[in-house]
Amino acid sequence: MKYIIFTFLSMFWFSIPTLYAQIPTGVPGPEDNSPIDLTDVADILIYIVLPVIIILLVIMRHKNKKK
Repeated sequence: MKYIIFTFLSMFWFSIPTLYAQIPTGVPGPEDNSPIDLTDVADILIYIVLPVIIILLVIMRHKNKKK
């Protein structure tokens, strides 16, 4: 019984600093994010045009590799 109490207390003692270490400061988090603004040209290029181009290039490369 003494070892069980010691084990639980030591787990509690070592978990407190770990919990505080998991909260970084100055790093963007989910509460700082904003939705994508599709009226901005840069957002359209980054989130729509570039992924479509990459997907098309991968498909074309895959087809050429089969030949």
